[in-house]
Amino acid sequence: MEAIGHALSIAGSMTWEVTWALILGFALSAVVQAVVRRSTVVRLLGDDRPRTLALAAGLGAASSSCSYAAVALARSLFRRGADFTAAMAFEIASTNLVVELGVILALLMGWQFTAAEFVGGPIMIVVLALLFRLFLRERLLSRAREQAERGIAGSMEGHAAMDMSVRAEGGFARRLFSRDGFTSVSHIFVMEWAAIVRDLVAGLLIAGAIAAWVPDDFWRTFFLADHPLAAKLIGPLVGPLVAIATFVCSIGNVPLAVVLWKGGISFGGVIAFIYADLLILPILNIYRKYYGARTAVFLLGTFFAAMAVAGYVVEFTFGGLGLIPDQADATIPEQGVTWNYTTWLNIVFLLLAAALLVRFWRTGGPAMLRMMGGSPDTGAQDHGHGQEQGQGQGQGHGQGHGQGQGHGHGQGHGQGQGQGPVG
Repeated sequence: MEAIGHALSIAGSMTWEVTWALILGFALSAVVQAVVRRSTVVRLLGDDRPRTLALAAGLGAASSSCSYAAVALARSLFRRGADFTAAMAFEIASTNLVVELGVILALLMGWQFTAAEFVGGPIMIVVLALLFRLFLRERLLSRAREQAERGIAGSMEGHAAMDMSVRAEGGFARRLFSRDGFTSVSHIFVMEWAAIVRDLVAGLLIAGAIAAWVPDDFWRTFFLADHPLAAKLIGPLVGPLVAIATFVCSIGNVPLAVVLWKGGISFGGVIAFIYADLLILPILNIYRKYYGARTAVFLLGTFFAAMAVAGYVVEFTFGGLGLIPDQADATIPEQGVTWNYTTWLNIVFLLLAAALLVRFWRTGGPAMLRMMGGSPDTGAQDHGHGQEQGQGQGQGHGQGHGQGQGHGHGQGHGQGQGQGPVG
């Protein structure tokens, strides 16, 4: 019992340390998603030119989501006409170039890891684009598109299908600060949390258990930590393999990255490990469903290579600049709740989260939440916002969240499950 208590204590301390950063990151992401329409994203990602890939990375970073939702959304964009390479760039950025990830890395590991994450991410996208141009044949791409059009469900399909942007006209500020804007932000915020909470909790518990129960000597031997050059050479190759085996994705793998860094994995190995949230076994199976077995194997090989290259570039660039922190200084948060700046920030941002949760609950959010895992075709396509009316039935714009029939410009409502959120 004492060992279990120690593991839970470490997990709890990590949770407390990063709570405000997660709320801030998802709130900022919700703001962007509330004013950027999904149709705009598809229109901007029609090819694989450098400018388009840069846009894909920027839009992906602004629409942060869990790895499962990012993979589902990339398939959705591909089906609607986005270029395959651009869709993959969007997928990478939406899990690895997001604000909350950078803040959490800085809090738990140091600013150097945040900088490395945002330097290595674009490198990974560039390497992947080059590999696609060299090895992705039109025949394989055609098969992937045919398989994608079948619409086989993976995970978080309903979430990926929902376009929850505000439909009202006007500029950024006018749409954001409207009643519909507040509703949209609250819905996106809560649903992003719902998408990642399972992996986040799993990652914290696994990290706490490993930190408490696995001796550091095991990791030092496994990562060849006593042989500096060998450790640097194998780190970016071993990091993704560990990620694939742990099944933890999205932000949930950052706590485990802390444990691995303290255990002796190289700097570049940590970065490659974090990038590999898109290669865990359940997601590889989803690639198989989405694009076919051959394309799934192709994505495994090209993604792995791109992650390793990014890890090596980060390792030797930051090492050459003297920016890699000393592993001897690595610590795992264990102090729990104390009256410091983290506690005050947590209080402020928890109040913000509570306000958004209340708005979500009062505007039809729970009905949407039940549809997060629905089919990519029968799930919601557009998120209507209108006037409050009765029990969540209102005047929406665009398609609603019923099964088959959505909200029109009148007062109709979908059949079966709950209505789309209203203002």
